[in-house]
Amino acid sequence: MPPLSRPPQRNRQQWILSILLFGLLAFLSIAFLMQPQWQNEKKYADAEEVPISRVTQGYAAKEFKDILIRDSVVYATLKDGKILQSYKESDDTVTRLGWNDPKNPTIVDIENQETRNLFFAILPDALFFLLVIAGVIWLFRGIARSQSTALSFGKSRARIADAKQVKTRFVDVAGAEEAKEDLVEVVDFLKNPTKYTNIGAKIPKGVLLVGAPGTGKTLLARAVAGEAGVPFFSIAGSEFVEMFVGVGASRVRDLFTKAKRNAPCIIFIDEIDAVGRQRGGAGFGGGHDEREQTLNQILTEMDGFEQGTNVIVMAATNRPDVLDIALLRPGRFDRRIFIDKPDLGARQKILEVHARNKKMAKNIKMSDVAKQTVGLTGADLENIMNEAAIFAAKRKRPAVVQRDLIDAVEKVTIGAEKKSRKLTPHEKDITAYHELGHAIVGHLCTHSDPLHKISIVSRGSALGVTWFLPQEDQFTTSKSKFIDEICGLLGGRAAEEIIFNEITTGASNDLERASAIARGMAMKFGMGDDALGLVVYGEKQGSMFLGVDPGMARNYSDGMAQKIDDYVRKIIGEQYVRAKGYLIKHRGKLDELAKLLLHKETLTVEEFVEVFDGEVGKEIEKKKAKESGMKSELKGEETEENEGNEENEEA
Repeated sequence: MPPLSRPPQRNRQQWILSILLFGLLAFLSIAFLMQPQWQNEKKYADAEEVPISRVTQGYAAKEFKDILIRDSVVYATLKDGKILQSYKESDDTVTRLGWNDPKNPTIVDIENQETRNLFFAILPDALFFLLVIAGVIWLFRGIARSQSTALSFGKSRARIADAKQVKTRFVDVAGAEEAKEDLVEVVDFLKNPTKYTNIGAKIPKGVLLVGAPGTGKTLLARAVAGEAGVPFFSIAGSEFVEMFVGVGASRVRDLFTKAKRNAPCIIFIDEIDAVGRQRGGAGFGGGHDEREQTLNQILTEMDGFEQGTNVIVMAATNRPDVLDIALLRPGRFDRRIFIDKPDLGARQKILEVHARNKKMAKNIKMSDVAKQTVGLTGADLENIMNEAAIFAAKRKRPAVVQRDLIDAVEKVTIGAEKKSRKLTPHEKDITAYHELGHAIVGHLCTHSDPLHKISIVSRGSALGVTWFLPQEDQFTTSKSKFIDEICGLLGGRAAEEIIFNEITTGASNDLERASAIARGMAMKFGMGDDALGLVVYGEKQGSMFLGVDPGMARNYSDGMAQKIDDYVRKIIGEQYVRAKGYLIKHRGKLDELAKLLLHKETLTVEEFVEVFDGEVGKEIEKKKAKESGMKSELKGEETEENEGNEENEEA
């Protein structure tokens, strides 16, 4: 396999900066070594200043022990130790002054520093000359850089990871078992292509990973490259699109040329919807010359692979509805792999993967955390583990404990505590009764999710929270559950009206959610009355992102709209009366729980049941047991019926 083309390892700007710094250090060292070093400086500090004629007369009279000439300064030491200081002209030499008599015992020393000061004299000119040279070099380098940039404008900007650099494996990807099974074939083909080509099989040229944000599409692509041990070309779809027409297509050609040169390899295009939108038309798939040319080049390159190139294109998107149909046809992206949000078991495995590099206590129960994170993605779970580690560090613990994980889940799913938000006593009373209204009504509704926690500690924009958690993942929802959910949402408003004979704005979000559920029952799920029938009302305008409801276009008459409104109003009115009935019946328990909640601010389900237990608890358990028994009987009848059908088919 030919070597990968790599960018230069040494940055030119850093290289020039290093040379300049080295030169500065060298200059400072030389300057330090060449600066004047005067001997016995303190000895001559108290010298008496005299005219130069006095020194000449003393020399002739042999009064001095020695004379020191330091540039233009003269120090003469008398025999009794006294020092005289004088100054001579620059052109006065020892001979001219008459201090060179060989018969005179006076010692004459000369310390001339002018030669050393020559370096500092020429230093400004030298520095100016060096700066001019450096400026010229920098100018030429800038011109060369601009020319190379212009020439490489159409080159691919894909990040290249060598086979040894990709460390991700399938073991590092948890919670996507079905997706990994589909990708095992891709890995096997990259490792053993002849195994498939000998029998006439063709591996898909393109694999499209479709999933909500945070489900691990990019991680799966890196795991495929890591398992196969092949180079990995990674680029975002938006990196192809430029202001100039034709640049994107040029980058696509360059990318595929490099990939073929390094085959077998994987090309991964993240967020391909940025360049692969539908061509022509208006709206979300509006025309754009540069984008269309880039898409056309991608289509041509994918369909024009030579046989045996062993280059596989993987792409990820969370908007498959806007992709061009030509991009999805067989021969390009043959295989489409959907990556759903993880279920209970997958969430537990993901949490365990992210706990590998963290210090965890021995009694941690990841299963409990997984039950509290229904509907979260892998990215959310990674964030929870990181928040738990932050909590443990702030609390000065040696390892993450269960309490840290619980607090992290609440922070990520509900929001951080707003300790600075101070409620008045009356507002705290209203909040406590409001949240207990949700809790009691939801607890009494048979089809509601089990209660998990009640809190009047402000989190995010909410003054309090009542948290219901399902025991297991649910993929379908019954009409009874919808109705019980509406009843539970209206419990807070009902409690305010019963206790305070007043209503507040605290139930605005509850009313919005209850109305949305009731309207969905009438318009989307065929759960309305006979007047509405089994008809879906409203047409989808197209989905913006996975997991986000699209806009709806009206395709029904004004009379039918009136019936829908009447049904929504009827359902909400009936459930509000039902919620008020539950709370009036258990008014004593409501007051008792309110006192406890105002004192503790947070109640667990165990504390709630302990107060609300008794005949009520027994009735609820009986109802739930009766319903579970009926479900078991129905399952048994279905099993017997299926077995009978299988026997008839065999006969």
